Amino acid sequence: MNEWEKRYQEGETGWDRGDVSPSLYHWLDRGELKPCRIVVPGCGRGHEVLELARRGFDVTGIDIAPSAIAHMERHLADEGLQTTLILGDLFAQQLEPFDAVYEQTCLCALPPAMLDRYADWLYAHLKPGGKLFALFMQTGAEGGPPYHCDLLAMHKLLDASRWQWPTTTPLITPHRNGRFELGYQLIRK
Repeated sequence: MNEWEKRYQEGETGWDRGDVSPSLYHWLDRGELKPCRIVVPGCGRGHEVLELARRGFDVTGIDIAPSAIAHMERHLADEGLQTTLILGDLFAQQLEPFDAVYEQTCLCALPPAMLDRYADWLYAHLKPGGKLFALFMQTGAEGGPPYHCDLLAMHKLLDASRWQWPTTTPLITPHRNGRFELGYQLIRK
């Protein structure tokens, strides 16, 4: 049993809001995220995957925890929705590039030593001109998961040679665990 499956089995899922992130609703309702081919890495129980499917997206969800994928499969079947769900290691997936990536919980779950590899994965799996809808967890604490996604470190990780960062103020999304996320839309160069 992998670490994440163990957490699901033991009910240690403090990262799971139990519903769709307000940030996703914001981007959808303002028309900033429109139906396209999108991937949700580390999608967990897939609240966002389900909402994107409801709104007509061609969505792919990837997670390493079997119970999280099984949860999504049940809810998709109940609603008669179709998506692509991949159970497995994100880094083992070589998929055609997507129009958009919704990044909410994968980045803050990965140990810092894996972040460069994840940044390369994001870049390789997003089409030029595609958008990365990213929520950067702000914990203000050492260690993790969730790991603190310091904005200076995020700018270095997702650097200007590959990504266009917005000049607008980020979305601030409170989390039920007392932390918050900063939301940005980055464009892949």
